Amino acid sequence: MSGDQDKFHRGTTRRTRNLFPLENTVFKSLLIAGCLCLAAPVAWAEASAPTKDIAAAQDAALKRYEGAFIVEYSSKAYDEFALPLSPLEKVGDDVRDARNNLRFAPKQKLDLEGKLTRLAYVIPAGRSPLEVLRNYQDEIKAASGSLLFECKAAECGGDVESGSDHGGGHSGLLEMIFPREAIVSPDFSNGNCAVNSHHADQRFFAAKLGDRDAQIAVMTYTLKDALYCKALNDRTIAVVVLVETKAREQKMVTVAAGEMASTIAQTGKVALYGIQFDFDKADIKPESKPQLDEIAALLKNDANLKLLVVGHTDNQGGVAYNLELSKRRADAVVGALERHYSIGAVRLVAQGMGSAAPVASNDSDAGRAKNRRVELVKQ
Repeated sequence: MSGDQDKFHRGTTRRTRNLFPLENTVFKSLLIAGCLCLAAPVAWAEASAPTKDIAAAQDAALKRYEGAFIVEYSSKAYDEFALPLSPLEKVGDDVRDARNNLRFAPKQKLDLEGKLTRLAYVIPAGRSPLEVLRNYQDEIKAASGSLLFECKAAECGGDVESGSDHGGGHSGLLEMIFPREAIVSPDFSNGNCAVNSHHADQRFFAAKLGDRDAQIAVMTYTLKDALYCKALNDRTIAVVVLVETKAREQKMVTVAAGEMASTIAQTGKVALYGIQFDFDKADIKPESKPQLDEIAALLKNDANLKLLVVGHTDNQGGVAYNLELSKRRADAVVGALERHYSIGAVRLVAQGMGSAAPVASNDSDAGRAKNRRVELVKQ
């Protein structure tokens, strides 16, 4: 894809990019003109200069730069994160990601698990990415921490200008540490603009905190946008990702076949939390076997029972992405029951619901954990 085409993709909304993978530059120009004409009568929610932190947000481990505001925030009690420790390099001549970007990845990285917190700050006007980065590094040194890796601009490798949601170019460091799926703010909001806009003067470092078992990634850059995110144009953004290493809480809950049968008889369905998946994937973890054993027993005890196997997610990430992920996870459960337990395919139907049917609020870790589930629904 040419530079003009890549800029077109970055400058339009995510929905436009997904629906119109256009190659004709003239037609693209017409489409852009049409979008601009429509902008006047349509009430788009645009970014604005922040005056306070978003709700429930708080600093993680390090103090913030004076006058900065948190515009994007998420925290998970236990998750995984790959901390880059070297520049990104091309994985292969035609190895591409889901958005048709050539994949770039670091040869050295630290695979971490623990409490994962992501933040994006808007820095006061007139402050450069370098100044902000150096202030964070001063905080690391004050906490007896140590720098593990540092880079700037093209030294970082891969795409150093695009936000977390772009296609047809190269993958970059920003989308590795703060992928599109991790953005919780809506399109055109301050938080989405901060992480998902074109940018310049990218700077990055990874470090270990000396006073706790934790690692941190900090990226700063100048946001560049003349459309929906123009209120933040030329402002420095600071992205902070903190991983606090800790033992995983043992919360596997296996529901016995008899209990599932009773609940289904009463309510027509049963929610299961004993089937675990790798982060952002549909690979069933080995510790899920006890629950799969019980599902197989349920089906073998009642030869006439047919089930919908329904995957559910929390609301972290995009709606379309979560819908597709939940369907793949439901497919994985059905496949495991068919392959390993000889359950007939006609008795099982996989369905994905994404985040459309929560059973608790997604505003807390506890609520999101309840929403991540597999349900068996009687057909």
